[in-house]
Amino acid sequence: MNIDIINSILISYPYLLGLVSFGIGAFLMPYVIQMAQKKELIVKPNRRTAHEGGVPNIGGINIFSSFILAFLLFLPTEVVFQHQVILVGMYFILLVGFFDDMIEISPVKKLCGEIIAGVLLIVVADVRLTSLYGFFGFWEIPVWISYIMSFLAYLLIINGLNLVDGVDGLASGLGILICTFFGLYFDFFRGEYYLSMMSFALAGALLIFFIYNVFGDKSKIFMGDSGSLVLGYIVYLFIVRFCDMNVPVAHDPEEFVYVMQAAPVVAMCVLAIPLIDTIRVMIMRIIKKRSPFVADKNHVHHQLLSIGLKHKEVTFILLFINVFFISMGLLFRNFKAENALAIIIVCAIALVIFLKKIVDRFKKD
Repeated sequence: MNIDIINSILISYPYLLGLVSFGIGAFLMPYVIQMAQKKELIVKPNRRTAHEGGVPNIGGINIFSSFILAFLLFLPTEVVFQHQVILVGMYFILLVGFFDDMIEISPVKKLCGEIIAGVLLIVVADVRLTSLYGFFGFWEIPVWISYIMSFLAYLLIINGLNLVDGVDGLASGLGILICTFFGLYFDFFRGEYYLSMMSFALAGALLIFFIYNVFGDKSKIFMGDSGSLVLGYIVYLFIVRFCDMNVPVAHDPEEFVYVMQAAPVVAMCVLAIPLIDTIRVMIMRIIKKRSPFVADKNHVHHQLLSIGLKHKEVTFILLFINVFFISMGLLFRNFKAENALAIIIVCAIALVIFLKKIVDRFKKD
């Protein structure tokens, strides 16, 4: 079959690229696991983990390889060229995560690596937040504020997804939810077929990993920082594109039909569990006069594990909560941004209090 015909089919049905990346990942995964076991690229139980025995932790290599091969093989050459700086940054953040998985680099060095990849994405490729999107009536912002906002959002997203990767299937499950949401939005509401294809390609790569990670026994594998950082990197790209697409265009009234007035709040809801958990943990560490960057077992998944829930139960509970917040975001998508944000913050605080009461009660019993 001619490659042009395949491209035209994938443009019409972008989710098919998810099947392609899933197939590539299914083919590569046994070899990745075999290599990890042979070279002892494994993680043993420690103060940061909640598993038993040595498990390969280079699942990010399989996720990246499946995604990038599907991307390079089936997206038109001009689209690949448009994204070449982004792909270089993605490869760099993969290396940062891989080195952290292998030798556990210091938080400062890891942060420097994340910033370098961020420079490629935000400054060189110009993937940045360019507006306040109507918060308190403000839209346009100076370039220097745009860069500050973009780097803060970028670091929060990649580290938020990195920090929730502490229980089987949670980070990859959230990634599948996020990519599916954006894939459907880019395709059905905006006609941005190539962004939709990227979303589904990543979802397919994550799905095969999710199966091995959650349901694997002897074939279990972890995502590692190499996977969670790459996931956060691409999710940041989707978030920025999503927000920019939802700035009303005055000269095109028909386009306003598809604009979500509270788009940044919807984006926050899509990332609800990573954002809520990261902000909560950081605040708790500061209150206890500890460094906000020192790892501990105070994350929501650790707390739920501590009351006797199993990995699968914790994962599906948190995925359900994230779906609930996505639904809330869509419900309030055309509220004023500040009003929608206030409602979501109240819901987030209520969730944190509720979960704390549940955990405290079970620990007392």
